[in-house]
Amino acid sequence: MKKNRQFVIIVILFFITYVTPIVAQQHILINTKSNTLALHVNSSKELSTIYYGNNLNSEQDYTLISNEYNQGTDYTGIYNATYTSSGSKNLLEPAITVTHADGNTSLDLLFVSKSTTEISKGITQTDILLKDPVYPFEVHLFFLAYFENDVIEQWSTIKHSEKGSVILNKYASANLYLQGHKAFWLNHYHGDWAKEMRSEETKLTHGIKVLDSKLGARANLFQPSVFMVSLEKPATEDEGEVLFAGLEWSGNFRTDLELDPLNNLRIISGINNAASNYKLQKNKTFTTPKFWYTFSSKGKGLASRNLHDWARQYKILDGKGPRYTLLNNWEATYFDFDESKLKQLIVDSKKLGVDLFLLDDGWFGNEYPRNSDNAALGDWEVNKKKLPNGIGTLVKTAKKNNVGFGIWIEPEMVSPESNLYKKHPDWVIKQLGRKEHYFRNQLVLDLSNPNVQDFVFDVVDQLFTENPELAYIKWDCNAVIYNAYSKYLGENQSHLYVDYVQGLYKVLERIRAKYPKKPMMLCSGGGGRVDYAALKYFTEFWPSDNTDPIERIFMQWEYSYFYPAIATANHVTDWGKQPIKFRTDVAMMGKLGFDIVVEELNANDLLFCQSAIKNYGALGNTILHGTQYRLQSPEDNDVASLMYVNHTGNEAVMFNYLVNNRYGSGSFNPIKMKGLAAGQNYKVEEINVYPNKTPVVNTKIYSGDFLMKIGINPRVSLYHTSVVLRITKI
Repeated sequence: MKKNRQFVIIVILFFITYVTPIVAQQHILINTKSNTLALHVNSSKELSTIYYGNNLNSEQDYTLISNEYNQGTDYTGIYNATYTSSGSKNLLEPAITVTHADGNTSLDLLFVSKSTTEISKGITQTDILLKDPVYPFEVHLFFLAYFENDVIEQWSTIKHSEKGSVILNKYASANLYLQGHKAFWLNHYHGDWAKEMRSEETKLTHGIKVLDSKLGARANLFQPSVFMVSLEKPATEDEGEVLFAGLEWSGNFRTDLELDPLNNLRIISGINNAASNYKLQKNKTFTTPKFWYTFSSKGKGLASRNLHDWARQYKILDGKGPRYTLLNNWEATYFDFDESKLKQLIVDSKKLGVDLFLLDDGWFGNEYPRNSDNAALGDWEVNKKKLPNGIGTLVKTAKKNNVGFGIWIEPEMVSPESNLYKKHPDWVIKQLGRKEHYFRNQLVLDLSNPNVQDFVFDVVDQLFTENPELAYIKWDCNAVIYNAYSKYLGENQSHLYVDYVQGLYKVLERIRAKYPKKPMMLCSGGGGRVDYAALKYFTEFWPSDNTDPIERIFMQWEYSYFYPAIATANHVTDWGKQPIKFRTDVAMMGKLGFDIVVEELNANDLLFCQSAIKNYGALGNTILHGTQYRLQSPEDNDVASLMYVNHTGNEAVMFNYLVNNRYGSGSFNPIKMKGLAAGQNYKVEEINVYPNKTPVVNTKIYSGDFLMKIGINPRVSLYHTSVVLRITKI
């Protein structure tokens, strides 16, 4: 018996010593209606991304993918980690780098567990836990899949239980890996004030292309965080494989696009870690912002339509609700107004036929009056000289004229010439002992400070408390952060860029908890702040201070890839030399507003505007909530054309604009429509016809098949620079 026990022990020791335990490999599939993100856990518990693209017919097919690609070998330091760490065997750009409490900079993240939860119908969340085998350090990867929209949101949480603080040197939200393609084409954007959304498309070469911002506030002025990547060749509107993506973060961002030596593309996106090492205390959790992406194998149009539906349903405040048309006083008065002038503009709003009057900058400040942009920000008391009876009398005047009343604020900012600056210099972001640098004569308040958060909330709360019928807020943000320093943060200065944005979100959460549906425009001197984290709190954004309609066609076209029409605020102004019809037709591409002197309109111009506003009221649901189709790009055609089809399919509107004013320019061939039913008949009629002018497109009945295969010539020319067509199913 004793010998038998010894034999059993020897056999057990043999297996422990010489037989490698078999660890089950597994695949994790994150599915949407058309696409699958496939992850793989190998025998060493390493989590890798093996596929992202159109769904395969069988789940079994995903198990075969790994064998078909050259994944590299251990000595190359090239592998397709789902969340790449540094300091171990990875030699390429990491998604996360840390300095442990003991000073060590290595990190391995191995798979521990996975769970999937149905958040609501059609939305599933996958949580994958990764841990370091040496240090008590863990990362959760989250994937939120919106099945019908083919959109995935990805983010991470980071936590540890080490004896001291861990420094997060880089902490990305996501780490995509695209493989098996011969080429990748990046379409991204650059710009400046009045020159937003300039598109550039380039073939990615080996190395790293970085898209980033370090501006602090108004962070995407020079470069927005949205981009596209086409596979094999540049995608067109209706053909090609293309990835759309962007970061949900209203501060400094960074996206690395690295084409590795094996010709695979690694996309790493998150908060910009420049000057932002983050000290994470024991048992505290750091949550990265969400990174969204969607994939289309049928061109850009399908990707953007999926994105629009997703945004309206889940991301934009009241994305399925109505929007106000409005008259803004800015270009009518600038800072030079008084109560009687504003009351007349309110009357003009009713005369024009819009829903709301918006009072812009210049209504506040007494000791330091806001008569220009060099004073008073922070002193949010009503200027008694301009408005001796306060805001309330204007709200009452608006109500009497059956229009709403809205107001402009810029509560994150302070003017050096203000009582707030004199009283609370410790609330201002600025370096001690250094010369102050101003952007539009102002500085940024330190929203990492809870007292400043309370102040900014109170600015909004007091306006609504004193004026319960206030209908609209225009929230501006004109400055970037110079000389970054927070008196409040003390030794944790590298937290400022992160804590500023998180402080902003805390304020907006409080505002929306108390005022959940009040419309607010996200304005920041143009396209300086727009992303799907901010739009959670705002009903619309201001694409650019440049309202020249020709420029706006190009800007609004590019924005339309990523944001639906309901989110873009477009105003008719005096910028440009085009007639009022052209300016109005362009503004009708999105949420319509006016910034003109109504009393200076001639009789026909006024009549046209009134008629166009009524048409917009009738078609607004189709424009703001319908399915958008870009028909002909302004980039390489004389005429830009796009259309919206409502969700029942019984109505559409087609916009056509001349974008080339050279001799002989115009539409000489029919433009094919999209999104109609081939077997149905449609009445096509021109609307927004200028008074006493004859329509250039005669009202006719066409089949949907004809309109989509042959098309219709909108007759755009130097004599008819914009043509709007209404298409009605009969």
